[in-house]
Amino acid sequence: MLKLPFELFVGLRYTRAKRRNGFISFISFSSIIGIALGVTALITVLSIMNGFQEELRDRILGMTAHMTITEQHEHLSDWQPLYEQVKQQPDILGAAPNIMEQGMLTYNGKVKGVAIRGILPVYENEVGDIAQKMRYGSLEALKPGQFSIILGKELALSLGVSIGDKVTLIAPQGSVSAVGIIPRIKRFTIVGFFEAGMHEYDSGLALIHLKDAQTLFKYGDSVSGLQLKIDDLFRVGEVKQELANHLQQTLYVRDWRQQHLNFFKAIEMEKRMMFIVLALIIMVAAFNIVSTMVMVVTDKQADIAVLRTLGATPNSIQWIFIIQGLVIGLFGALLGLVGGISLASNIDVIVPFIENLLGFKFFPPDVYYISQVPSKIIWSDVYSVSGIAFILTLLATLYPARKAAKVQPAEALRYE
Repeated sequence: MLKLPFELFVGLRYTRAKRRNGFISFISFSSIIGIALGVTALITVLSIMNGFQEELRDRILGMTAHMTITEQHEHLSDWQPLYEQVKQQPDILGAAPNIMEQGMLTYNGKVKGVAIRGILPVYENEVGDIAQKMRYGSLEALKPGQFSIILGKELALSLGVSIGDKVTLIAPQGSVSAVGIIPRIKRFTIVGFFEAGMHEYDSGLALIHLKDAQTLFKYGDSVSGLQLKIDDLFRVGEVKQELANHLQQTLYVRDWRQQHLNFFKAIEMEKRMMFIVLALIIMVAAFNIVSTMVMVVTDKQADIAVLRTLGATPNSIQWIFIIQGLVIGLFGALLGLVGGISLASNIDVIVPFIENLLGFKFFPPDVYYISQVPSKIIWSDVYSVSGIAFILTLLATLYPARKAAKVQPAEALRYE
């Protein structure tokens, strides 16, 4: 038969034993439930925020490339040799040239400022998912010299246009005449609409053919830059360094983290604040353990005195109550761990059930771009939450355990 250490045996026996004071048992139970609820809430909320972050990142990167190569102060000329050069790199999955400029679209007296992106449809599918986001028409409808245009869905609704309508595009690059600088104006035929699920793109982006953009914005044979798609978007720093070592010419490389730095920083900051706020639930439960253990020590003073007279050292008494407190905390943490992982893994089933039960939607499709609650469990978050719960539980047992170790046998047994 396995022989447990003295301190572990007594500590577990105290945990299993029926206490004479029912109130102490109730507080112990409430402490376990409090830690379990805190851990469950923290894992679930962090998983939902990870899901939102991943969903937004996928939507953004579906419309933009992982990296963009440009000239620092001028247009990128001779992009074809550069395209062949970067395509030979093992980490590069695709590349596509583009032109990014600003302009104004007008239709029936309505005016909208938009970002104009000139693309080559045959290359664009290598770096983005715009083709999958088309609601009407296709990228192949953009033909050079035909001056056709594809608009975001919200942009089209705000202008009140449909397929086949002609809109006027005004470019800031003007032509010099005797009366001054005249803006360049060109009529474009609408051949399609896309819906990216991001307000920034759906309401302010228009796509035209690269050749038409070069003509309108006076680029000649140059482009704004070369967009790249890599095999692992989180290795952009390493790939950027490899490109710098490989490319012969001096170029400027900008990755997706730099382009959307403030946006992702705001999401990360919100995640940290939610972590701190919800960790307070675990701290409250840990304080309950302190109060529980203090009352247990008071209730067991006679037992402590008997153990001391039988030869138990103050250190042994201290470990008995540390073990008892840790058992309460570990049970709570394990219950919360199971509950949090189960809840986060089935959030796609639980949320619709609650919506049907209450009769309303948390994210109506006509208001929010994300109509379902996404969830992604990152195990490093789970380990962090579990570690914090364990450490807080351990800290909560130290004061009551030290108090138990200081009990004097003669004082405790005086009135017994």
